[in-house]
Amino acid sequence: MIRGAMYVFLAAFLFFNIAEHASVSCALTSELQRKIEEANKKGPYLGLIIPNSFELSPLLQNPGYTPYDTVIDFAGKRFRFGAIGDKPVILVMTGLSLINAGITTQLLLSFFAVEGVVHHGIAGNANPSLHIGDVTIPKQWAHLTLWSWQRHGLGPDDTLPLEDNGDYTRNLGFLKFADFTTNVSDDSSADNQLNNIWYQPEEIFPVDGVPEERQHAFWIPVDSNYYRIAEKLQGLKLESCVNSTTCLSSTPKIQFVKRGISQSIYVDNSAYRTFIYNKFDVSPVDMETASVALICLQQRIPFIAIRALSDLAGGGSAESNEADTFLSIAAANSVTAVIEFVKLLSSH
Repeated sequence: MIRGAMYVFLAAFLFFNIAEHASVSCALTSELQRKIEEANKKGPYLGLIIPNSFELSPLLQNPGYTPYDTVIDFAGKRFRFGAIGDKPVILVMTGLSLINAGITTQLLLSFFAVEGVVHHGIAGNANPSLHIGDVTIPKQWAHLTLWSWQRHGLGPDDTLPLEDNGDYTRNLGFLKFADFTTNVSDDSSADNQLNNIWYQPEEIFPVDGVPEERQHAFWIPVDSNYYRIAEKLQGLKLESCVNSTTCLSSTPKIQFVKRGISQSIYVDNSAYRTFIYNKFDVSPVDMETASVALICLQQRIPFIAIRALSDLAGGGSAESNEADTFLSIAAANSVTAVIEFVKLLSSH
């Protein structure tokens, strides 16, 4: 409770200062503070963080979700309060991208009494053994678009700028653009002035660490207890038809996978999909989850993500790139899994 009070004080201080020095309308009024305090008395809550409206709407309409009268709007976000089974929950939509997901997650954890976070939605797929409509639950997540872009003419044996200072590393490997050059004859070598991008871990500053003393994280694990509970979802019945005439060729399943990745990039390229699958052994590919995972890691909050597959990124099979057609199935299946997971969590 002391930590929660400190978060509220810090967040209020930041918002009042922003309002004082910039013309914004998200300051904490006394009325807003009162609403937050009253809501927190009914906590702690499980935070449900959802990317977009087409992923939020099926949850709001699901009979397993019971809305409360409380809705709190501030900082451009709407925080909806309710329950799934016996578990009080807060629902909040992030909007697209890692930045929006990060901002929303920090607001949620700073202002409200939250005991854990579940992130759900749809995702692209990098794993050719999985299918549209499958619901993936990875053990780890990473942000894959923090790079050191290497100067042309330098290679794997050359130290990166600021590497000796601990800012960048070659430990995670690289993507060489020349490997994807086309129309190259057998007797010539491919080159490309774009050279190499080296993947980098995030700098993190945990709440229980020394301020301004950085740590690094690349693969962020989900909460081990949440994952054990999620394993009980094996065999959960999922939707396979959009309507009476449009159905998937395979029955969707809950899939427990090794890794997922996030980037502020919509991946619809088979070459890059194949590269990241072979290099990092990833399945779901999205634009938000890693931000949620990193902030939960920094704040020491239990976290898990549940992502249903809407397409095989870049195409390549009979039903590979039908995000527009099967998006509703993916969104509905992710909600089905989330509802059942929260019920299981409540019973534990």
